Amino acid sequence: MSERVGSAVSSGSAPPVEAVPRPEPSPPAPPRPPAPQRVLPLRRPGRWIATAIVLVLVAQIVHGLVTNPFYQWGRFLYWFVRPTTLDGLWITLQVAAYSAVLGLLGGIVLALARLSGSPVLRAISWTYVWLLRSVPLIVVLLFLYNFSALYKTLSLGVPFGPAVITFDESRLATDMVVAVVGLSLNEAAYAAEVVRGGLLSVDQGQHEASAALGLPRGYQFTKIVFPQALRSITPNYVNQLIGLIKSTSLVFYVSLLDLFGSAQSMGATYPGDIVPLLLVATVWYLILTSLVSIVQFYVERYYARGATRSLPPTPLQKLRAGLRELRARIRRETAV
Repeated sequence: MSERVGSAVSSGSAPPVEAVPRPEPSPPAPPRPPAPQRVLPLRRPGRWIATAIVLVLVAQIVHGLVTNPFYQWGRFLYWFVRPTTLDGLWITLQVAAYSAVLGLLGGIVLALARLSGSPVLRAISWTYVWLLRSVPLIVVLLFLYNFSALYKTLSLGVPFGPAVITFDESRLATDMVVAVVGLSLNEAAYAAEVVRGGLLSVDQGQHEASAALGLPRGYQFTKIVFPQALRSITPNYVNQLIGLIKSTSLVFYVSLLDLFGSAQSMGATYPGDIVPLLLVATVWYLILTSLVSIVQFYVERYYARGATRSLPPTPLQKLRAGLRELRARIRRETAV
């Protein structure tokens, strides 16, 4: 009986315990992105100090111009658009325009002669450029003004033979003609070197390619070589043109009342207005040279097509880009 009880006890087994599933570990939380940090520009104290010094100097100059009664700004406004001043300005524009065109044409001819295969043309061109660049412009103008004392008449005809057409030099050489001829002769000497440098800047392969195509020499020059040379000629010649506008002030010495001559003559009549009259001439020269500089920018931009990947922005485009950058900067500042 005891064996049965023991067998019964031993045979009786406890119910199986169900295994409790362990919870799966949660994935680690993604790391937080670092807080945005503002990039501070490099400190440049020297630049700020220099800027402050320049601004102070400019403010002092402007204050002196405005408050100094010696400048007589009321008389300046009176003389600025007077008929005498405008007549002199018109003469300055005429002399500058005629001399610029004739000087450029003469410079092209001299540059081609300098680059030609004829030793005579090269020697004459070099001598002309050397002589006119060595003699001061005022000397050239005074020499032409007194040219009638050397040659009473000018004639055209058979060389070393009879004259066919005769001109009276005193009637032909008016003050305007003397001024334009003198400035044109001087300008042609400088323009010749500008044009020659521009022609030499064109790659030699352009000449060889156009010659290989069998193009006429004149067509090569006008359609291939010269348009490419204008990229180099334009900025240099515009500098010459600005100098030409200022050089027109010397025609006063050949009895032509240009802008500067009108200011000088009015200053002799009204001695108390000498400074305002000089300021009037200065401001008009600033306006003329500024207009030429604007034209230079757009001409350079036109001839830069095909030579640069992107054209330089115009002042209006720069202004728009600056405003867009300013708005974007303000938005970034407010977001931070």
